[in-house]
Amino acid sequence: MGTIIATLVIGLVIGLLARLITPGPTPRGIIVTIVVGIVGSVIATYGGQALGLYAPGEPASFFGSVLGAVVLLVLVRLFGR
Repeated sequence: MGTIIATLVIGLVIGLLARLITPGPTPRGIIVTIVVGIVGSVIATYGGQALGLYAPGEPASFFGSVLGAVVLLVLVRLFGR
């Protein structure tokens, strides 16, 4: 149970930072922000493993997770219209 709560809190922090970094309108709501943070971390993990930045099974760093969430927000804006 503690792992789920920690994942949600970290997802919220990463999502909030991504929203602050990315200019323009962003999706609203705390649930959307948490999902953006968590999915951004997953994107950074698998993208970093594909590029050889992370070993298999190694999670992305905090900076990489925020970068992944920013990329996700940009993609949502491009294809969300």
